[in-house]
Order: sequence, then structure tokens, then C-alpha cells
Amino acid sequence: MNVSRIAHERRALVLSLAAAWSLAACSLGPSGKPPGLPSPAHYGQTALPERTDAAGGVAQQFDVGAQPVPNWWQLYRSTQLDALVEEGLKNSPTLAATEKNLAGAREQLRAQIGSSLLPTIDAQGQATRNRALGIPNAGPQTVLYNVFVGQLEAHYTFDLFGAVRYANAALNARVDVQAFELDAARRTLAANIVTTAINAAALGDEVDATERLLVLARQTAQEDARRYALGAVPHAQALASQQSASDLEASLAPLVQQRQAARHALAVLIGRTPDAVPDIPALSSLTLPEHVPVVVPSSLLHTRPDIAASEAALKAAAADVGVATAQLFPSVSLTASMGQAGFSWPTALSGAGAIWSIGGSLTQPLFHGGALLAQRRAAIDFYEAAADQYKAAVLTAFQNVADTLAALEYDATAARASDTSASSAREAFDETAARGKLGAIPDSAVRGSEQQYWNARLGAIRASGRRLGDTALLFQAMGTPQTRQ
Repeated sequence: MNVSRIAHERRALVLSLAAAWSLAACSLGPSGKPPGLPSPAHYGQTALPERTDAAGGVAQQFDVGAQPVPNWWQLYRSTQLDALVEEGLKNSPTLAATEKNLAGAREQLRAQIGSSLLPTIDAQGQATRNRALGIPNAGPQTVLYNVFVGQLEAHYTFDLFGAVRYANAALNARVDVQAFELDAARRTLAANIVTTAINAAALGDEVDATERLLVLARQTAQEDARRYALGAVPHAQALASQQSASDLEASLAPLVQQRQAARHALAVLIGRTPDAVPDIPALSSLTLPEHVPVVVPSSLLHTRPDIAASEAALKAAAADVGVATAQLFPSVSLTASMGQAGFSWPTALSGAGAIWSIGGSLTQPLFHGGALLAQRRAAIDFYEAAADQYKAAVLTAFQNVADTLAALEYDATAARASDTSASSAREAFDETAARGKLGAIPDSAVRGSEQQYWNARLGAIRASGRRLGDTALLFQAMGTPQTRQ
């Protein structure tokens, strides 16, 4: 870009902004108001039902228009789970670091406001001994003398065009971003603790069920091996039984490892070392919340901390545009000082040693190689990017809610089917076991019926765990009812 074009752009911009400024106390930057987005009629592809299918005796009710629940994990009615969440919110080093960063950012804001809006006053004291060259042919060749100075210096820059005001607004908005991120971190930590505890409990039940299946499979394999030795069954059946037992043993090891990893993760989430694994509530002790709040889409913009953080970032970017624009205008500063000085202490402390000065300066940028205009264009680009990021945050939030709502619907359907299957398998096993005690059927038939029950039970455990965990994710997706800053 050549010099004439830069000068032309500067003149046009300064004239237009000066005219607007003279007409009204207008803003030098965008308002920072979030861009308008269409509010969907409902979150998912289809309208939300009033309630889910009944499974485990619970049909979850979707309370459309309700506000988010602050301590939603208490709805699971487990004192152990409540204790885990409370310990995590209190002792998590990650959360503590976020809180300290926020506290530091707030202090930086106070420091910037104090140094930019108020005059600065400094006390200065100086005592020096000097050796200087004398005037040729007019005295000694060198002169030794002392200088004593003590004074107060004051400086103030008038914020005529709002550069300081916009800079403070930008920093304040960025502090808000960190505050909302702390809010999101708290809720995410609580959700992670709850879902990890549920996962660990479900894995524990899966391990127990698989261990029982392995016992039954080994008994069958041993019996088929004996029967094969007697010629009662073919070799293929004995080998198939042994393979089934080996496959179960192989599937058990990953389950045990996953359970152990979940417990380690839970310990770290609540601020412990992995060797100090906490007690985990049993899956059966957790009560599935019957009522779940569903914030309407238009209200979700005010309850999700991630959306609030994006909005605060947009305001900060708008203020940055104001800062970059204000830098094109004149800057007026005032400086003053008063004190005492002299070449000896008696003189410096006497009335003859009084010194003072006062002055003002006016600086108008004329030519910076296009840097100021480029900075303003960059600030505008960043503002537009922040607006797009806000839109993306809103759309992602809508998707998050839609996915969790759909998950709860399908979880209930799957849980109902799994419960029915497990209940039927249990009834069949009870009848088979009773017949086995009477000697009406062989032990192998009883074991086969019990194996069918435990396989069905595994499906019910997984379905129950998913339903409990996805409910926690929905509570988190709804955001927080806390008042926005």
C-alpha cells in the first residue's frame, strides 16, 4: 500500500469519525451485541415427547420451560455420590487453578483501571556527586559538585476519545470470559464425577455378571470334557465348551481393566491420587431422576456458560475495535512536578531550592506506515470472527441438547426392552432351577438357563448405566440458573 493511499484512507476515516463524534457521543466500535440467530421450535428433528418409555418403574418427565437445577446430582438420592461431587469441587487442582487465574485476572483489571483512569503521582529523590570539565581559560580544569533533588511528579492522560475506556471494557469482558469458563468448569467437573462414578459402578456389576458366566462356562466345559472321555458327547462339543469358557475369560480382563481405570479417573477427579480410590455407590443405589428440566431454546442462550463466555469474548473484541479506532485521534497529556533541589543540603531545603514545572502535550498520529489502520482492520476481522464463534457456540449447544434428549428417549426404550428380557430370563431360570432340584432336568439345562439370565442381565446393566449417565449429561447441557454478569 503506497503512502498516498494510506493518507487518503486516514483522512477519510478521521473526517467521518470526527463528524459522527461531533453529532453525538457515538461509539467508536461495534456494540458487541450478539448476532441474531433463529430459535428452533424444538431441539431435535422431531418434537420432544412429554415423557420417555417406562423402564425400571420410571418414565422420565420432560419439564419444558423449567429452569436448570443448581445441584442436580442430589436428585440421584445418593449420599455417597453427593460426597464425591462435594469433594471434587473442593479439592480439584484443575478447578483451583482456574479460580486462581480468575482472581489474578480481576486484580489485573483493577490495576489497569487504577493506572489509566486516575493520575499517577510518584516521589523521586536523588543525591549525586559529579565531576565536570571546567570552562577553558576561565577557572579550574575540573569542577566537583553535589546535586540534591527531591520532588513529586504527576502525570495524567485525558481519555478524550475513549481509548482507555475501551481498553478497560475489553479487559473487563475478558475477565467475564474467565468467570463463565470457571462456571462451565465446575459443572463439567460435577458431570464428569457423576458419569465416571456411574460408569465404574456399572462396570463393577458387569464384572460380577461376567465372572458368574465364566464359572458356569467352566463347569459346562469340565462336564463336557468328562462326557467326551466317556464317549457320551462328540469331541467338537467338548472343544466348543472349552472355547466358550476361554472367550469369556478373555472378555473379563478388559472389563476389569476398564473398571480399574474408571476408579483411578474418579480418584483424580476428586483430587486424590489413583491409589486412594474412593468408595463407589452401587448402581442399584442410584435413583433415576423422574423430572428433567428442558430449557426452551431462546432461554438456553442465557443459561449455558459456554455461550455466555462466547458473548463476553464478542464484547471484548468489539471494545478492541474501539481501542484501535481511538488510537487514530489526538492524545492529550498533562505533567507537573514540584520539589526542592540544590547543590548542597542547606540550599536544597531552603526557599531558594524550590523547583516546579507544569506542561501539557498533544500527540496526533500522522504517519505510522499504515500500522494503525492495519491494526483497526485486524480488530474488525477479529470481531467478525468472534461473532462467528458465538454463532458456532450456540449451534453446538443446540446440538448438544438435542443429542442428549434423543439419547434419553432411546435409552429408555432400550432399558425397557433389556429389563423385559432380563425379567423373562430370570423367571425362566427360576422355573428351570426348580425343575432341576426335582431331578426333572439335568444340571446342564439349569446352567444353560442361568447363562441366558446373566447374559440378559448384562444388557440390563449396560442400559441402566447409559440411562443414568445420559441423564447427568442432560442436566449439564441445560446450563446453570446463576445470574449472568
